Amino acid sequence: MNLKDQQKIRIGAAAWSFQEWRENFYPADLPESEWLEFYARFLPAVEVDSTFYTVPAENAVRRWVDVTPSSFRFSCKLPREITHVCKLRDCSAELTAFLRAIEPLESKLQVILVQLPPSFTPKDGRQTLRKFLVQLPKDFRFAVEFRNPGWHRPQIIRLLESYRVCWVWADTSPLNERNLAPFEFLPKTTDFIYLRLLGDYSTKYDGAGKFVHRYDKLLWKREAALESWALKIERHLNEVRNVWAFVSNHFEGFAPETAQRLAERLGYELPLPSQTENLATEEGKSQLDLFSEGRGD
Repeated sequence: MNLKDQQKIRIGAAAWSFQEWRENFYPADLPESEWLEFYARFLPAVEVDSTFYTVPAENAVRRWVDVTPSSFRFSCKLPREITHVCKLRDCSAELTAFLRAIEPLESKLQVILVQLPPSFTPKDGRQTLRKFLVQLPKDFRFAVEFRNPGWHRPQIIRLLESYRVCWVWADTSPLNERNLAPFEFLPKTTDFIYLRLLGDYSTKYDGAGKFVHRYDKLLWKREAALESWALKIERHLNEVRNVWAFVSNHFEGFAPETAQRLAERLGYELPLPSQTENLATEEGKSQLDLFSEGRGD
């Protein structure tokens, strides 16, 4: 892959604030207030999950801008108040308030993710979706994730195409199918691709609602899926301006390493903190060896 194609692709995690990443990604003594700044040294983009639960305060958003490099990019989830409570109906005030809140991100904000609940069906929601898309401002880019397969119809593809809204590619394959290449409905509706490697959410909680795993290392490998997604991205790379790929811990157990593994399949390196530190240590040892040899001891 040439440098120009590589620069089109941004791979990151679906959020950055995970206690389980301490020691395996974040240094043990690093305060949480510095996690985003540290994350942005290694991964070029992040999907902000916290905006799904509450509209962020202006000072928090300005801090996100201040602590990340100029080349870093954000995607923000639309609040669930709009997608899950209002179900896109009568939500213009909430939408305006949210867009105003994230405005300070400016050029660092690339996409707003509209994650719809499985209960949002075309039977009740087709006209609602159309009315919602009409009111979206043109100075933001949007991507819609449908979680009900009833939306997988040509007329819905054409609807998103007409408003230049991206159809999200999401992999929620069951864990017992991890060795299979995912079969997904994958329309390309605008000039960018938005991929979410979400994994099997049944790996998160048990029947009693307790956490099943600690997400601080690879727990299972989805080799066939990663290979398949890399091929799909490469196939469309010449047709799009950007590719955004965000990884959940539930996909393979540890999002940063999955991001790195996807990058490798796309032909470039995405070094993680421990590897970077090890490399620096090895270089330091080599320099010490040279120094010792030069002394003639």
